[in-house]
Amino acid sequence: MPITFKHLTAKHSALLSPLTVLLSCLLLSACVNHTAQRPETQPEPQSLSQVSYNSILALPVAGNGKTLAYGENPLQFGQLYLPDITANSPSQKVPLLIFIHGGCWLNAFDIQHTQAFSEAVAAAGVAVWSIEYRRVGDEGGGWPGSYHDVLAAVAHAQTALHPYPIDVNQVVLAGHSAGGHLALLAAGASVQSSNTGAHGTALKPIKAVIGLAAITDLPSYQSDATGCQRAARQFIGGNYPDLAEQYQAASPTQQPAHPATFLLHGGADSIVPLSQATDSGLPLYLLDNAGHFDWIHPQTDAFQYFLLTLQALIAK
Repeated sequence: MPITFKHLTAKHSALLSPLTVLLSCLLLSACVNHTAQRPETQPEPQSLSQVSYNSILALPVAGNGKTLAYGENPLQFGQLYLPDITANSPSQKVPLLIFIHGGCWLNAFDIQHTQAFSEAVAAAGVAVWSIEYRRVGDEGGGWPGSYHDVLAAVAHAQTALHPYPIDVNQVVLAGHSAGGHLALLAAGASVQSSNTGAHGTALKPIKAVIGLAAITDLPSYQSDATGCQRAARQFIGGNYPDLAEQYQAASPTQQPAHPATFLLHGGADSIVPLSQATDSGLPLYLLDNAGHFDWIHPQTDAFQYFLLTLQALIAK
């Protein structure tokens, strides 16, 4: 399937040059980080595309995530998924993906729908800290409460996961849809020295961020009448331009970006328009036939491309 890079800004060109070479190498199977390969004894799963939300919910899961609180509210927790560490390498440390689920920022959609995604990433050799957070409909959810929860969860991962075999210098942040929106904001905050997480803990810079079908510009996104776009107005607490200042503060395109930002978007996405990626000015990886939920379904080409992108960013 064709892979294109669009709208690369000058400030990202230096980063993307070696990154695109590495991605091309991975996609051609010329060089592969073996910790992220599927075991040879397992058959290749059937590749799917344009999967539905219900198909995500129907995926079997082992339920092996370890639940850890990062705050006092019952919704301020994460689930930690660890790759198998053999007895022969007890000192081995693995990279960490901090992941933020989507769902239109609404409390009708929780962390459980990305459980299969997290388990699949961990099976590929990368630990996952999957974040739950207060959303619209929860006390304290919406803007800026949801974002503050994400910052607290990121800070917790950077300071409190040392008992686990995690390499804290190999941390990538990612999120899907509305979670991608929050991931982009948090990644930008991690390189701003004035930003803090839980209890005033300063955020440490993460290595990179991946936005999966991410919402990048709230003023343009809220302008339509579809369900998730209406939810953007609920998330902010009003309409644009009445709350223009809040919309600007909550839009990744209006805030400093992490220098290693990467967007993955599907050409068949019916929930987050492609313009949210192409108009952002951020490095874009476009998979023509991918739908909105393909990125979080382990049996899709989109998920495999995500794993390869994650590998490339970790290896850089």
